[in-house]
Amino acid sequence: MWESGGAGIPADLRPDVPHPARMYDYYLGGKDNFPSDRAAAEKALAANPEFRSTARANRGFLTRAVRCVAELGIDQFLDIGTGIPTAGNTHEIAQAARPGARTVYVDNDPIVLSHARALMAGSGPGHTTVIRADLREPAALLDAVRAADLLDFSRPVGLVLAAVLHFLRDEDQPHQALATLLDALPSGSHLVLSHGTADFIPAEIRDRVTGVYDKATAPLVGRSREEVRAFFDGLDLLDPGVTTVPLWRPDTTPAPGADRVSMYGAVARKP
Repeated sequence: MWESGGAGIPADLRPDVPHPARMYDYYLGGKDNFPSDRAAAEKALAANPEFRSTARANRGFLTRAVRCVAELGIDQFLDIGTGIPTAGNTHEIAQAARPGARTVYVDNDPIVLSHARALMAGSGPGHTTVIRADLREPAALLDAVRAADLLDFSRPVGLVLAAVLHFLRDEDQPHQALATLLDALPSGSHLVLSHGTADFIPAEIRDRVTGVYDKATAPLVGRSREEVRAFFDGLDLLDPGVTTVPLWRPDTTPAPGADRVSMYGAVARKP
């Protein structure tokens, strides 16, 4: 079932503190954000104007990657850190390729729950649900997903972690969190992952941007291509491997500079 945020603004939305999910919504041109989110996002854009185009490139990657996985036969998805509902969500992409595909969304922001009914529209009865849980507590997250009783963990699952692991510091143990999730999934499951990087920007700009997120509810940790590649250890990467997101199986000719977009992405299969 869907949880609702209730009437008005719930206290735990913390509207006075910028939240990365609501900032991302602002980058994409959405309206589900507060003045604090817009102010912080504008500071990040002032430091690195490419944030907006990077966010859009990541959405394009999500579309292509989920479609690819669905076309490979996956008909159930676990999308963690989904963020604010917007056009082209995982369940819509998956169901376009495989009608009846099921999706469980997980996020720790109550504004996601408050918009759940809008996200549910047109998804098909019993095919989509959203739960509130935290990636930093993967065992509890999996318990909550199992309790939702929508996914069959005896069959392959598409695990989607799009632009979320860069909000976990090393001390939050992102590799261990991912390993816990993958251990719960059977052979044939697929991982769709994108992750921000500072590989292509000067240190001064990187520090200005991370300074903005240090005042938000989650930090921003850009990792190198090698560090992002390490998240796929033990998995079989699909071609073309770890690339900047516009270069992952593009539908059209990538724009100049696509090889320097500050987001890596890849898809891999669990053997």
